[in-house]
Amino acid sequence: MAIALLAAPVAVAQEPGATQTVAIVSAAPLVPSRESALAPKRHHHHAKGDALEGFNRVMFSIHQVLDRIFLRPVSLAYKKIVPKVVRTGIRHVFSNVGEPLVFANDLLQLKPKRAIKTLARFGVNSTIGIGGLLDVAKTSEFNLPHHDNSFGNTLGRYGVGPGPYIFLPLVGPNTLRDFGAGVGEGAVLPLTIGTPFDRAELQAAQAGLSGIDLRAESDAELKALLGGAVDPYATLRSAFLQDRAATIAELRHGAKPVDSALDDPLADPAATGTAPASEPGVATAADPLPADPAAPTVEQPAAPETPASPAP
Repeated sequence: MAIALLAAPVAVAQEPGATQTVAIVSAAPLVPSRESALAPKRHHHHAKGDALEGFNRVMFSIHQVLDRIFLRPVSLAYKKIVPKVVRTGIRHVFSNVGEPLVFANDLLQLKPKRAIKTLARFGVNSTIGIGGLLDVAKTSEFNLPHHDNSFGNTLGRYGVGPGPYIFLPLVGPNTLRDFGAGVGEGAVLPLTIGTPFDRAELQAAQAGLSGIDLRAESDAELKALLGGAVDPYATLRSAFLQDRAATIAELRHGAKPVDSALDDPLADPAATGTAPASEPGVATAADPLPADPAAPTVEQPAAPETPASPAP
């Protein structure tokens, strides 16, 4: 067949009166070679626990722009204009409204003593504290301080993994487990409290005021956390995941992880090269946390050699 293919153009060219044509044949093979078939395929690498890193980084960039031009100026103006006593009172009211959900999750986590304290705190602040406007329960007379709890904590308590990390503009860092649990709690809370907290406009006002107040109160911490970070996105992600892992580990094992990387949530993971511990277990000094793939590697200079002293 090869001889025929090579001889055919020659035969045509030798015929008298025939028009000669030049055919250009591609040198590329129609069937991929064995080497190209066995070549490794390139995959996009992302940090462990952050399968949506590409999407999250885009959302983080959008959030940074919105925070710079809108959220932070409005939050700081709110903090400057509204007196502290008023801001504190509003914060107490919203916190008191959420106490029934804290109580429910205390029960689901089989912590009856904590649940009784939560219920007592809700009763004291709802009556003596004028609907939660004053946090009377935390005073030394009652000694019932507030503690956070959520359905996301309950799911983690019983071994439900966090799922992929999620970042949404004006919402902030989250995980799939906590985000879904938060949506469910947002639907249950109005039904639990009833009127007027079941009205959409009041729920929107509560979410907006809570977000603005939280942004104003955490401005200094965010500056300390992200101000000098090599990769602000990776730094915020690691700090958030470390805090959540510590909370779940405390619920499951009764003690916080003892690894020093969890002691300082403001530590820059891009500089320390640490990442959050996995939630099912407790990290110890003998079991160091894995390095964050998004963090750059910094080589430490070798210590100068000390010349040996001459023998006497």
